[in-house]
Amino acid sequence: MKRCLCLYLLALQCWAGSAFAADALQKNKNESNSVKVETLMKTTQSWDGVDYGPYPTGRPEISILKIDIPPNTTLPWHTHPMPNAAYVVRGSLTVETQSGQKLLLSEGDTLPETVDTVHRGTSGSQAVELIVFYAGVKGQSLNGPGH
Repeated sequence: MKRCLCLYLLALQCWAGSAFAADALQKNKNESNSVKVETLMKTTQSWDGVDYGPYPTGRPEISILKIDIPPNTTLPWHTHPMPNAAYVVRGSLTVETQSGQKLLLSEGDTLPETVDTVHRGTSGSQAVELIVFYAGVKGQSLNGPGH
């Protein structure tokens, strides 16, 4: 019984400690020399204004890719079967859908990618470095063919 009480008190302390840590993080985010949190993107739509549908069913698998695109390069037309988002580390990139919508991205921009919409990207006069986060399911391809 005494051992159960000790375990209960220890668990309670851990839970309370994590709650206080989260609260302290929020209170200190504006102070210098503290952890800073900045939301870069939060959306329910892709960049072309289309609402995201439900996530694919199956065992979740998160993939993060670093993609380097040489200067003046046009990627092939392609699709993505799941929600994904890109962060432009350096360079500029024009993203366009096959229907003609275009978006110019520069260093520091984020891109909520399209799902099942044929699109491609074209780099500018400098190389582009992207970090892309994919939220798919185990075994699912990250890219599909353009139509």
